[in-house]
Amino acid sequence: MLSRLDRSPVATWWWTVDRWFLGAFLALMTLGIVLSFAASPAVAERIGLEPYHFVTRQIIFMLPALLVMIGVSFLDVKGVRRVAFVILALAMAMMVVALLFGAEVKGSRRWVSLAGVSIQPSEFLKPAFVIVCAWLFAEHKRHPEIPGNIFSMLLVGAVVALLILQPDFGQTILVTATWGAMFFMAGMAWFWIILFGGIGIVGGFAAYELLPHVAGRINRFMTGEGDTYQVDLGREAIIRGGWLGQGPGEGTVKRILPDSHTDFVFSVAAEEFGIILCIGLMLIFAFVVMRGLKIALDEHDEFTRFAVGGLVIQLGLQSMINMCVNLQLMPAKGMTLPLISYGGSSLVAVAITAGMILALTRSRPERLHKPGFGAFSRNAIPVG
Repeated sequence: MLSRLDRSPVATWWWTVDRWFLGAFLALMTLGIVLSFAASPAVAERIGLEPYHFVTRQIIFMLPALLVMIGVSFLDVKGVRRVAFVILALAMAMMVVALLFGAEVKGSRRWVSLAGVSIQPSEFLKPAFVIVCAWLFAEHKRHPEIPGNIFSMLLVGAVVALLILQPDFGQTILVTATWGAMFFMAGMAWFWIILFGGIGIVGGFAAYELLPHVAGRINRFMTGEGDTYQVDLGREAIIRGGWLGQGPGEGTVKRILPDSHTDFVFSVAAEEFGIILCIGLMLIFAFVVMRGLKIALDEHDEFTRFAVGGLVIQLGLQSMINMCVNLQLMPAKGMTLPLISYGGSSLVAVAITAGMILALTRSRPERLHKPGFGAFSRNAIPVG
């Protein structure tokens, strides 16, 4: 048992880390493994692999993801910033490499291979992008003569350009929505709200008119005509599950659902474990978002406020998009459910996000007298 008087790095971490956040992330990781057992064997058998191929790989991915999350959570605020700058630079460089030399998969170039391991750089870019933008917004707040807001606009423009070239419009929407929310937190003027709102409308219309696959997804969503095989199966799985589900391993729709272990794992959860479990999943994600926004609201440091707010908003938006696609409330986006869906790049990247949230929300001496940070909301340690 670690004593509160112990000043070792591990003890200090344990008594300062936000254990509500930690518990939520560990719960999601555990549910990810459980749902991998439910969703992936049917996919593996269908494509001629050993039944637990994806389960084994999910567990293998989960181990480094857990280590990454804990490791990043040990960083201080400056350490988080430094790591984010390195990750952002590497991710953007790798996205360029993917565009030039990456293999084309389903009409997109999103992957690079390093030492035989396929990596999707855009997944790692997302948390780093939030941290760097938070720093730019905070610097402009502290020193108005520094054009931090302008630099953030240039950065989001560069990132969006790389994503569109892949193309990956799901990630584009997620990145721009997160950036817009952070800019709003930083005090965006009405001029920028109107300008970027107009750009978003024009951009969406242009994508619909110029890109057939975007138009196809929107048309299928609006009319229900065309290839709606997978989304229809996802809805059928949810309907069959009812409130309590058909039981572990008893799902039938999952056996013919192509992406049941990735984009549609939420539907498998509903079929086998019922709407009750799905509501529980939603509540965990909602808890992470609301707690993060509450901490951001109480935080006096501008950078930490924007960074924590941006990270939890990004996590919440990604989970919401995935769930809405499964419920046929949005066109298909190809977005994973954080810490739940199968995928090494997504899993490790979200673990970095979780680690950054844990690092930035750790109790620090200057926070102990801040209103709203009581024993329930924060884990305080003795000072002096």
